[in-house]
Amino acid sequence: MVTFLHSLVLLATIWVLAYRRARMGTILIIVTVLLLGMTYFWGVAWLPWLIFIIVGFFYLVKPLRIRQITRPIYLFFQRVLPPMNSTETEALEAGDVWWEAELFKGDPDWDEFLAFPKPQLTDEEQSFIDNETETLCSMLNDWDIVNQRKDMSPQAWQYMKEAGFLGMIIPTEYGGLGFSALAHSSIVTKIATKSSSAAVTAMVPNSLGPAELLLKYGTDEQRQRYLPGLAKGTEIPCFALTSPEAGSDAGAIIDKGIVCKGEYEGNQCLGLSLTWNKRYITLAPVATVLGLAFKMYDPDGLLGDKSELGITVALIPTSHPGVIHGNRHMPMGTAFMNGPTQGNDVFIPLDWIIGGVDYAGKGWQMLVECLAEGRAISLPALSTATAKMCYRLTGAYSRIRRQFNLAIGNFEGIEEALSRIAGYTYQLEATRVMTAGAVDLHIKPSVVSAIAKYHMTENSRKIIQDAMDVHGGRGLILGKSNYLAHAYMSTPIAITVEGANILTRNLIIFGQGAIRCHPFILREMQAAKNTDSKAGLKQFDSLVFRHAGYCISNFVRTLSLSLSGGLITRAPVEDETADYYRQLTRMSSSLALVSDISMMLLGGGLKRKERLSARLGDVLSNLYLGCAVLKYYRDNGSNDEDLPYVQWNMQLALYNCQVALKEFFENLPNRRVAWLLKLVVFPFGNVYRLPDDALEHELVQTMFSDNDLRDRITSHMFIGSDDSDPAYVIEDAFRKILATKKTRKAIRLAVKLNRIPDTHDVEVQASAAVKASLCTQAEADAYMEAERARDKAIQVDDFPAAYFQEGS
Repeated sequence: MVTFLHSLVLLATIWVLAYRRARMGTILIIVTVLLLGMTYFWGVAWLPWLIFIIVGFFYLVKPLRIRQITRPIYLFFQRVLPPMNSTETEALEAGDVWWEAELFKGDPDWDEFLAFPKPQLTDEEQSFIDNETETLCSMLNDWDIVNQRKDMSPQAWQYMKEAGFLGMIIPTEYGGLGFSALAHSSIVTKIATKSSSAAVTAMVPNSLGPAELLLKYGTDEQRQRYLPGLAKGTEIPCFALTSPEAGSDAGAIIDKGIVCKGEYEGNQCLGLSLTWNKRYITLAPVATVLGLAFKMYDPDGLLGDKSELGITVALIPTSHPGVIHGNRHMPMGTAFMNGPTQGNDVFIPLDWIIGGVDYAGKGWQMLVECLAEGRAISLPALSTATAKMCYRLTGAYSRIRRQFNLAIGNFEGIEEALSRIAGYTYQLEATRVMTAGAVDLHIKPSVVSAIAKYHMTENSRKIIQDAMDVHGGRGLILGKSNYLAHAYMSTPIAITVEGANILTRNLIIFGQGAIRCHPFILREMQAAKNTDSKAGLKQFDSLVFRHAGYCISNFVRTLSLSLSGGLITRAPVEDETADYYRQLTRMSSSLALVSDISMMLLGGGLKRKERLSARLGDVLSNLYLGCAVLKYYRDNGSNDEDLPYVQWNMQLALYNCQVALKEFFENLPNRRVAWLLKLVVFPFGNVYRLPDDALEHELVQTMFSDNDLRDRITSHMFIGSDDSDPAYVIEDAFRKILATKKTRKAIRLAVKLNRIPDTHDVEVQASAAVKASLCTQAEADAYMEAERARDKAIQVDDFPAAYFQEGS
């Protein structure tokens, strides 16, 4: 009985301490005091004392522990450690971890999360969006750009250069705008709501390209040489990485630069003989400066004893002899400049390497770090622009378009599609702001940017597909009136570029996230690879037992949170969203436990089990997306009108976490462990549900009226001021129909009661309504104007036969 009591008290104490992540030393001290106290009052219990002495002995006697326990684990870890080439290692170690690391560890610090400053535009940045960006958008005609010119107009090009759109990220000291990541994102978003081709043109020079590489790694001479021209648009940059043999596997590039002596400007110098064949390079056809990635070799040892230096990046004027560019690709029929570039045995001086000779062979790490920042801004901005445009205009169109004497938005099938558009648009805007905000906190968010890139482009694809379904034929017929088709056609481009989505989900999000975000794995890998085995073993010993304690704590926390439904954990707020924080903590703890167990079970094999690791990546991603929604809601005043959007997204995120984990358990090779993990994570079965019909009905109502939330969700969307802009045509009809709601209702009731004729002639109907004293003449005029606007809004374009014969 004494032994049972001792064991029960000790187990309960250790359980609580493990839940609270107490250190091993703290646990041993508390257990010592408890054992002494219980022995004094209840007598000796030998079994608890024996276990305590053995554990304490190995904890305190380090040499014995290392020899008997750590060393065998260390050797096993070295054997199962997956092989990594230099490209993978550099990609893995590039960039920073941020909030995703807290989510991965299983016990997110919500106070720290809510303390992140709200991302905000400066007055100067807001003014640029309201004025220069508005002016540029008014100059753009997407039908003309894509179907007529196959390019922006010369006037738009010139304005884009002169106003500084190509130098948003370049500091003012070099003549650039020096804008924040949020401003960069917001400007691209606004342009993209008018023309994705123009948005890409402004986006690329400010994303992964020469300017960013020069700012981070360039020499002073290189910065002075190029940055002022890039800022003012007198230099047009492009960056060439992708080649026929190297797409997602950029490390497979065969483009090469061989160190040799040659002649430049009449003088002999040390340089590189470059041969390359690149494709899919945005702005290459019009670029004046080519950023080029290649593998650098020094077979004659002119720089040292290393013959293969690795991936290197150089800047080359496109006017340089031997540089071939100018031809164009046609990416999904869009009109932004994109094409190939080649060169054969082109000699350049060594000081054209970005950063100089000291950065020879360091190009891949440079590129991955810059990609992490660019990917956090550019594609999220394009995806959000599509979402904003679909949200505002599809909601309006659903109010304008009538079938069976009802606005189509009243049909539940349409409502279902609209609810997805509404919910995902809120999520995309929240994620765009939070992710750009991370960059402005001087984070290089490698994992977060991958999450944002994959899920935002995928959800944007869902949004544009739903919008097309709601519009029906109105979205299919190309012409000046169509505001959806070009966005629909260009969606696969965002899915594919900057890391194809299949690769991003299956290899990067969890593959990189698990190692970078885990508190011990990366350091354990580094210790195992230490060439000084003695030092590596010592370092590994200090990590592996803390890792074991961390794993035990995750088990205790996950089971406790699962059994209590998350109620035992603290929420940082006391409003309607409090339980969502608790449930995110619960799923975070589950992810931490399942990830650790899977890595222990599968070791390096998890790298090859892409579908398993992708599901764990889905959990991490949905936790991040849920956090973005909660942060956006909090930062914007926790308004009641936002709650349906928050609830929809949080229910979806938690449900997606549940689905991903259950699919993981169903496919884990070790069935016994899978059963046990499922029991620990979901002891009572499914706990999360998708949003119900009532919530989705409430969600879409905001789309049918002119209100502050609708304006906030679609902020930075361009709407023109006359009928030449298709968005204006829809918005104008929408507002006029809302303004005449009372008159329309009175007329319909009168028709139903046979007080006025049932006719499609609006003027006859309005005149009859005035005579019947149903409305004033002014109200009748407004009603007729609204009907004319509605009629214009539902029309599509047609073309004379000559248009097709001439191939216009």
